Amino acid sequence: MHQQQTLRINDFALKLANVNGTGSASANSLLMQAIFRMGIPVSGKNLFPSNIQGLPTWYEVRVSKAGHTARALDYDLVVAMNAETYARDVREARSGGYLLYDSTWPLDAELSRPDVTFLGVPLAKLCNDIFSDSRERILMKNIAYLGALVAFLDIDMGVIEELLDEKFSKKKALRDSNHKAIRAGYDYATETFDCPLPIRLEKMHATDDRILIDGNTATALGCVYAGATVAAWYPITPATSVMDSFKEFCAEYRKDPETGKNNYCIVQAEDELSAIGMVIGASWTGARSFTSTAGPGISLMSELIGLAYYAEIPAVIVDVQRTGPSTGMPTRTQQGDILACAYASHGDTKHIVLFPSHPGECFTMAVEAFDLAERFQTPVFLLSDLDIGMNDWVCPRMKWDDGYRPNRGRVLSAAELEKAAKYFRYSPANDDQVAARTLPGVHAKGAFFTRGSGHNKLGGYTEIPDEYQEVMDRLLKKHAAAGRAVPPPIVHKQVDAKFGILSLGGCDPAVREAVALLAERGIMADYLRVRAFPFGEEVEAFLAAHDRVFVVEQNRDAQLRTLLTMETRAPKEKLKSVLVYGGFPLSARHVVDGVTAQLERK
Repeated sequence: MHQQQTLRINDFALKLANVNGTGSASANSLLMQAIFRMGIPVSGKNLFPSNIQGLPTWYEVRVSKAGHTARALDYDLVVAMNAETYARDVREARSGGYLLYDSTWPLDAELSRPDVTFLGVPLAKLCNDIFSDSRERILMKNIAYLGALVAFLDIDMGVIEELLDEKFSKKKALRDSNHKAIRAGYDYATETFDCPLPIRLEKMHATDDRILIDGNTATALGCVYAGATVAAWYPITPATSVMDSFKEFCAEYRKDPETGKNNYCIVQAEDELSAIGMVIGASWTGARSFTSTAGPGISLMSELIGLAYYAEIPAVIVDVQRTGPSTGMPTRTQQGDILACAYASHGDTKHIVLFPSHPGECFTMAVEAFDLAERFQTPVFLLSDLDIGMNDWVCPRMKWDDGYRPNRGRVLSAAELEKAAKYFRYSPANDDQVAARTLPGVHAKGAFFTRGSGHNKLGGYTEIPDEYQEVMDRLLKKHAAAGRAVPPPIVHKQVDAKFGILSLGGCDPAVREAVALLAERGIMADYLRVRAFPFGEEVEAFLAAHDRVFVVEQNRDAQLRTLLTMETRAPKEKLKSVLVYGGFPLSARHVVDGVTAQLERK
């Protein structure tokens, strides 16, 4: 029986511990979707290993009626399904919390905690009694614990039934098996324990105008809406699902309605270097083209990224960051590619980088990336990460302006070329320091030789210092001009703020929650979220307005702080780092502890 606890509705966290490859993902997905369908703000974090099966995997669910989506570190209920991690899982249950385990086998007495209520449900025995196939018994054991959670948390069984009908509409046998397993877990829990627990769910309407989506799917959808028709890639975790989703969207929406022929081209290249080469070639001919990759792919693409920068060819590169260096931990999240993308390639290069913080921005920034790449004739990076890309997020329903027209930048038409006395590729430049480009086959006057070697402003080969420097100086001015065109930062100000906090990307939910927690302690802070590089004057103004700014990021070497030091006027001494880089998503506690520890030292 459970201890007497304070009633907490729609405000708690769960951790589900399992073994990779045993089918737990289906149960966890059903749990997440059911809570979402009940109109309750919810977020899920899948902490999975990079092997196929056998290693521990965890899924964390945070229910927050206030809408907080950052990772929680205190778990009110732990579902312990992996004997190898029992000790760790028992430790992570909060004092006064609950632990659900498979009581088919007795739990080691050494694992007992007097401040935790243990909920034993004989999941394996229940499934062995119902199912005869050994594999089905393993898979359905996870569905059975979902049934127990339905009882413990007061999940709407009607919503569960609806989800099963949708998922297995064409597979009646699977639908029946799932229903039996859920009912077995549910019936045992209600017959054995007082249900529901003091931590429970009640229907809300907070998600009426929201959707559940992952960042990689949203990115792919943004590429479709942006008008991308060519993509080249090489498979890599955690970016592969960007291209998988793009392919599915194109198969549905990029077919000629009369002929049935594809109006798109997706190529799986032999490696990342080939992929970026194909993207650059397609962009040079006028197609909106992109690639998706992760940190190791950026390393391999660097040489041709430099070509696109120097020859001034548009290219969009989606980087879904994971931990490094080298192979690192492919299924863990990090922000370790900031400097690699900002300065990709040898020599003097600076690139436009966009930093989405959730799937909604993955969608909108994908569109902006193509517009910026063509307007400034340069590579543009969309810098997501595994947490944003592969986890499900509750986001506002995406909206689209049907009046949108792509910004193709300065592209001369056949008529314009016909009127021109002579065409020079890199001169004259406009106020953005961008010269007009032409597309192959439009007009003979527009033909030019694309050079990755030294060239002057007319496009001719040169090794003369002044001519080379003139082109390089214009490229630097062009990059600075992009600072006025990229998405501006988001700033949250508070009365009597004593310092600033600055962050980017997937850190945002944790930082926003941390700012609120600090305010409850009377510690007031302004917060700026960087959304793009080059930074622009808004970032400069924020840095200048505060004597001390804490820079929160997920890497060891303070890459965002380094970029701020190099690219703004802010003195290095005023920028203080809060760094979390173990590979799991950021929590508000990490931020609060990191900031308060440094304030106390001062």
